[in-house]
Amino acid sequence: MTKPLAGKIALVAGATRGAGRGIAVSLAEAGATVWCTGRSTRADAGRGPGKGDPFDLSLRPETLEETVELAQSRGGSAHWQRVDHTDEAQVTALIARIQREHGGLDILVNDVWGGDGLGEWGVPFWQLSPQKGFALLDRVLHSHFITSRHALPLMLGRGAALVVEVTDGDFLGYRGSLFYDLAKLIPIRLAFALMAELVTRGQTGVTSVAITPGFLRSEAVLQHFGVTEATWRDAIAKDPHFAESETPYFVGRAIAALAADASVQHKNGRVLAAGDLASEYGFDDVDGRRPDWKAHFNRYIAQLLERDTPLTGDERELMMARYFQLLLDPRELHQTRRMAAALGLAEPYPYIG
Repeated sequence: MTKPLAGKIALVAGATRGAGRGIAVSLAEAGATVWCTGRSTRADAGRGPGKGDPFDLSLRPETLEETVELAQSRGGSAHWQRVDHTDEAQVTALIARIQREHGGLDILVNDVWGGDGLGEWGVPFWQLSPQKGFALLDRVLHSHFITSRHALPLMLGRGAALVVEVTDGDFLGYRGSLFYDLAKLIPIRLAFALMAELVTRGQTGVTSVAITPGFLRSEAVLQHFGVTEATWRDAIAKDPHFAESETPYFVGRAIAALAADASVQHKNGRVLAAGDLASEYGFDDVDGRRPDWKAHFNRYIAQLLERDTPLTGDERELMMARYFQLLLDPRELHQTRRMAAALGLAEPYPYIG
């Protein structure tokens, strides 16, 4: 296997599980030396067996050591360090170690999240918990900003460095719950703002982008559906849309492709989708499939709009979700007006007049 990232040094902040684990392993597999950070190690006291609420991180069994072992089993080079990325002293120590051992950094992936236990779905805005909401926003903004602030000086002058912010959705519309929506917009805005800062100061050697996976088969999602990666197709009976799901390695391969692209600066400041990048760069998921969640969701909505029968409750809920996701995109005005009519809304609420 070719190693297009040979000689590159990468840091994946939030590499314990989910997308972060898939990204770390994929970058290592592509030849980069990867530093994997997070808060879950085998030495952590009081760790649960991973039973109960699959989205409660205090009960999750995954560890940084396992991520490194997975990377090494695929022929990659990886190291781990326990880091709370909201603690500036810990981040400073990590960056100092990377500088001491490698002299610089080529790839930074900000994937710190830890917000699943703080989300409130189906709760009206006026009944949301301010404490949970502000904690969620702080975890994302605080950790991502501090990490980039200290890592970026190691990336300047490297020639072709890449900063990646991991988010959910490549749109500016609404994500169904206020604080979750704000939390997932933060990485998109950080990627754009960093691009503007770098270009303004003549630092054109660093590219800054945001990226979104599709329907991610993380460890927690598999447990939620009561399946494993080997039996994941059994969950399609519970949710037909699960058929278009993807492993965490898919978005990892997307980032590896970006990091190997000599023309990646043309994507500077943009938010990108793993499915779109798979079509552009020609890579598949580790199971040989090439899922495209965005295209799948759009086809599903188009089918509903072409149908003569009334929408079911679930169909209406999904169409309403897609409607608000696309509402701020002027390119989707025709589609959002069609959805508004199907949903019985008088008119979209456009900002574009």
